[in-house]
Amino acid sequence: MQASDPSTYVLFGASGNLSRIKLIPGLFRLDQAGRLDPKMKILSIGRAHIAREDWQKEIKGMLDAKFPKGYDQEVFKRFIERQHYHGNPPTDPDAFAKLKQTLSDASVFPQNMAFFLSVRPSDFATIVDQLAGAGLTDESNGWRRVVIEKPFGTDLPSAQALQASISKHLKESQIYRIDHYLGKSALQNILLQRFANTILEPIWNNEYIDHVQITNTEMLGVGDRTQFYDATGALRDMIQSHILQTLALTAMEMPKDLTPEGIRNEKIKVLEAIRPIPVNELEKHAFRAQYAAGEIKGEKVPGYLEELGNNDSVVETYAALKLFIDNPRWKGVPFYIRTAKRLHEADTRISIRFKKAPLQLGQDGQQQNWLIIGIQPRECIKMEIQSKIPGLDIATRTIQLDAANRQEGDESIDAYEALLLNLIEGDNSHYLHISEVEAQWRLVDPIIEAWAKDRKPVHQYPAGSRDPEASKVIFESEDQFWRYSIELGGDAH
Repeated sequence: MQASDPSTYVLFGASGNLSRIKLIPGLFRLDQAGRLDPKMKILSIGRAHIAREDWQKEIKGMLDAKFPKGYDQEVFKRFIERQHYHGNPPTDPDAFAKLKQTLSDASVFPQNMAFFLSVRPSDFATIVDQLAGAGLTDESNGWRRVVIEKPFGTDLPSAQALQASISKHLKESQIYRIDHYLGKSALQNILLQRFANTILEPIWNNEYIDHVQITNTEMLGVGDRTQFYDATGALRDMIQSHILQTLALTAMEMPKDLTPEGIRNEKIKVLEAIRPIPVNELEKHAFRAQYAAGEIKGEKVPGYLEELGNNDSVVETYAALKLFIDNPRWKGVPFYIRTAKRLHEADTRISIRFKKAPLQLGQDGQQQNWLIIGIQPRECIKMEIQSKIPGLDIATRTIQLDAANRQEGDESIDAYEALLLNLIEGDNSHYLHISEVEAQWRLVDPIIEAWAKDRKPVHQYPAGSRDPEASKVIFESEDQFWRYSIELGGDAH
């Protein structure tokens, strides 16, 4: 693979956790893989003034922490030479003019520039204003791209206000709204497995599919993020972004080509085709709960309200929705999406149950076919089919076709590494278009608003348990159930 164009990465918030744990190590790994142009430079921006040599020592500390078993010293020498630092005190009215002066030295800094805003969401619009005011978003001498971290707004009006503010200075092609989930190889694989296999595409519709489940569950609680989480909740934190993006990749039509525009156009179409949830029948389409005290891996853990220190909170740590997509492919097929903290297993997967087979054996019939795409912790694809039990009688049992997507010797790429490379290559197919952001907020906003108004105590589930029994209220038929572990030996119900 050839390296990308010479460019300058400008990292705002360079001393923050994201930069230390993901961005700087991610750029190092890209350098190790030979994917960075030899002339590329990295300019870290922070509030305080730090000498370049001192910053380079900090970089070494970040890499030592990330790669405790060591790393290639030749690559390190090359990487450390790329590193520069610029102090940008918020109290200095000329800070961005000075930044422009630093960056205008083309003998040091290539004039293609990517600005990564790893800062508080409240600072996104201000920094874009200041970059534009200094002329740093002007593309006369090279491309200029701005990465905006999640979340893009906290609801539809705030997302539209942020968009209005930054689009005064930036074209849509310059704005890279990052959702690190889209950098995951397993997520990108959904598209290829669907459309590159004749065996799957003809049955990927309402004629054969009974329903689809998209699941993200964690055994972890909210930890020390109680205040943040109580202002956010599971709907905003996971469903509005990661899970609806997974749904878009699962349900979209085949793009006319694999260009960023082709892929994003089909995702936008399917997100905009999701039927709004009727707020007057919310309890049939949406369910929320909070984890109570319980046990995780033999250890007793407190409940959410105890951790928060506020028994009045109605913020959900468990959210499940039933959605319908109003297009010919998916008419009548329910999509059940759910996310939860402190459940009995940590898993992210897409589970597709097919309709009953034409031949039903025995009074109770047999299990329906399932296709399961594992995203994490194990990247795999599994299919459950019926097969005759050897012997004199006519009877079937479920057998499993199981393939790991990740095999020994495969490259292990962090989601941020993939997205950092996409950025300098100008591939925004794994970044969010404003139409996707708006469609996602438009869908969840009425639910968030209705739940915030309803102050009744929220349903509790013990930490370490399975889905609350009451969550089944959203199912369309009595024979539907939450699909659990993809191991056949365990109870799938």
